[in-house]
Formats: sequence, structure tokens, C-alpha cells
Amino acid sequence: MKLVTIDCVPGGRPGAVLAGGEVLHLERAATPSTAEAWLPASVKAILAAGAEGLDLVRRIVARSDASEAERDRLRRAGALLSADARLLAPIPDPALFVSCGQAYQSHVAEMKGDGPVPEPHAFLKAAATIVGPGADVALPPQCPDMVDYEGELCAVFGKTCHNVAAKDALGYVAGYTITNDLSARNWVPLVMQAKTTPQARHAWDLNHMGKQLPGFSPLGPALVTADEVGDVAALTLTTRLNGQQMQHAQTSDLVHTVADSIAYFSRWYTFQPGDILSTGTPAGVGYGREPKVFLKPGDVVEVEVSRVGKLTTRIVAAQK
Repeated sequence: MKLVTIDCVPGGRPGAVLAGGEVLHLERAATPSTAEAWLPASVKAILAAGAEGLDLVRRIVARSDASEAERDRLRRAGALLSADARLLAPIPDPALFVSCGQAYQSHVAEMKGDGPVPEPHAFLKAAATIVGPGADVALPPQCPDMVDYEGELCAVFGKTCHNVAAKDALGYVAGYTITNDLSARNWVPLVMQAKTTPQARHAWDLNHMGKQLPGFSPLGPALVTADEVGDVAALTLTTRLNGQQMQHAQTSDLVHTVADSIAYFSRWYTFQPGDILSTGTPAGVGYGREPKVFLKPGDVVEVEVSRVGKLTTRIVAAQK
């Protein structure tokens, strides 16, 4: 099942993608005076409702997919939208957005790292950086010249997750989506130049802040439920810049499995339904190339993950 957030009112409304690609407005499709009318008003709230919330959505989707006559009725009622309907991020407002770094062996090598880190590494991303699929992202006027792409698979939590074992970790995941961890690379050289621990700490802080700029977390297009994605260790991630392949990797190249990363970070964080763990990026980023490649106005970045979907973002000029 593919859950989306439809851009129809402030904050959006929950939807689902039908088999033919059309987008179902779940509230409008719900049968009045039944349990369906209770359906929560956001994807995050549906996840927080647990199995009952997802079962309600499955019921509405199954009925809508059952016949063309039913879909015609839904179209007339404004409950069935075209496949190109405007979407927000599937979860526009996670309380917690944890983003893994140095996650793929290939990326550690291209960034001249000292080798895979013994434990997962991550930083927090501000929810205010999130924009939806198809969004235009403006280059930041204060640092427009070294903005880079990073295609990543994200796990979205479906229930409270704290201090769990790796063998149980994937059971807390409702589904998966995609992000492009856009990054201003202006401060990466400071990391290489650091001579002392305080200098290195300051340089890493600047690099992480270079990921917090407006629009720097395109997310979506859908939250694909875990049952539909299947084995998360057997996915293919591909990033294209203006149609040219830049990143291509299997999730089997992750230094730490998704389950291991969830278990590790849950030792400290309490993940709630709708919270996100972005699992890191593979080799092929612009900064790791010679000559280096940075984003410019008019560029189109596509991040595609098998069985999850394709996220498209257009880069526009800095707004002064």
C-alpha cells in the first residue's frame, strides 16, 4: 500500500495510490456513518492508530480498486484524483528525523574516510527542511555554489520504538520512503584541515548545519508499507542528475543494516509513529567526484529506490 499526503488544504490530507496510479482522497472516499468516518486526518495519525488505522485504509483502497464503476463514482465525488495530483511529503512533520552518515562502504571510500565506522553515525535534520515530491528547491543565497545531492532510503516508524533489539527492529517500521539529503559542502574542507579535536568538532557542526537549509529534505513521493517493500536489504538505489546516473547501489552495501541502525539509535531516541530514520547515501555524490559536481539552477535530481518509488526535485536560483 502506498500512502501519500495530498496538497489540498494547509497540512494536507491523507491519500493512497491505487493500482492504476490515481490518488484516492481517503476522507472523501470513506463511507459515512461507519468506522471509516473515524479515519484520522493525517498519515502520521493513521500510523499512530496502529493496525486498526492501516486496516481501515486497506479496506477503503480495496473497495476503490475493485471496479471501474466504483472509481467512476469516486471521480464524480472528487475522491479520486489524477496520478499527477499535487503532493506534500508523506510525513510533512515528523517529530524526529534522524539521518545516518558514513553509511555505505562505497561512500566512506569516496569521501576518503578511514574505513567503515564501528557503530552507526547520524545527525538530526530539522523537520522544517522537508518539502514534497516535485518541489522546487532554491539554492541558498548565503552558500549557493557547493550544494550536493544525496539519495537515501528512509524507514518510517509505525509504533513507539525505544531500546529494541536488532532482531525485532524492523517490526517497528510501518514503511519506507525516499529523501534527497541536500548538503552545502562549503565546510567539508575544514574537516580535512582540522588539527585539533575542537577544530574537527566545529567543522562537523558546520557541515551538519549545511544540511538544515530551507528545502534541503525533499521527501516522498509515498510511504510504501513494509509488506509491499519486502526485504529492505535487497533494494536498489539510483540517483540521476538531468537524466545522467550519478549513484547506483544495493542496500546490501550498507555498513550497518537498517535493523542494526534502528536498534542502535533506539538506545537513546524514542521513535514515535511518523518519525523517520534516513539510512544514508552511497557513492557518487558530487563532492566525491573529480571534477566535483554541484547543483545549479535548472537541474533536476531524481532518486529512485526499487519497490519504493521515484522522488523528483528541481533546483532553482537563489532567492534574494
